[in-house]
Amino acid sequence: MGDPKKQKKKFVTPGHPWQKERLDAERVLVKEYAIKNKQELWKTDSIRKGFNIQVKGMIANDSPQSLLEKKQLINKLYNLGLLSDKETDLDAVLGIELKDLLERRLQTLVFRRGLARTMEQARQFIVHGHILIGGKKVTSPSHLTTRTEEQSLGFAPGSPYSDSDHPELAKEVKQK
Repeated sequence: MGDPKKQKKKFVTPGHPWQKERLDAERVLVKEYAIKNKQELWKTDSIRKGFNIQVKGMIANDSPQSLLEKKQLINKLYNLGLLSDKETDLDAVLGIELKDLLERRLQTLVFRRGLARTMEQARQFIVHGHILIGGKKVTSPSHLTTRTEEQSLGFAPGSPYSDSDHPELAKEVKQK
């Protein structure tokens, strides 16, 4: 079973440490999405790879259990906002890219909805506990936000940023 205090590694590092194309692509993503370090990027990519491995195992199997798992996986990915509709096939799951998952992170959604001026500021708001999802404080910028959670995204009532006249808020928030 393992020691409960010893955390399991949640990502796989790249196979080769010095691949220029991969390093350049990672550098662009880290800068664009204001990710703290590449480990966060690798964790997100491991989630994507996990979906792909799950789908590849389901494609060859036609048992009733496999059909149920296919339906549950597609519903899960639809609720996460990674698929456009629930009637897609498993090939669409294989087409999910790392950028699609990065767009569903809480940090990105806070910035895209105009609650913060920059991605870095969005990260700071989340870590410092100024952001609520459905009435609950979430302090993890890498939280994958579902479609229903996205609608209830906002500032905490006790936060100084909940006042629309706060000088640090983005212009879009002040106009709403």
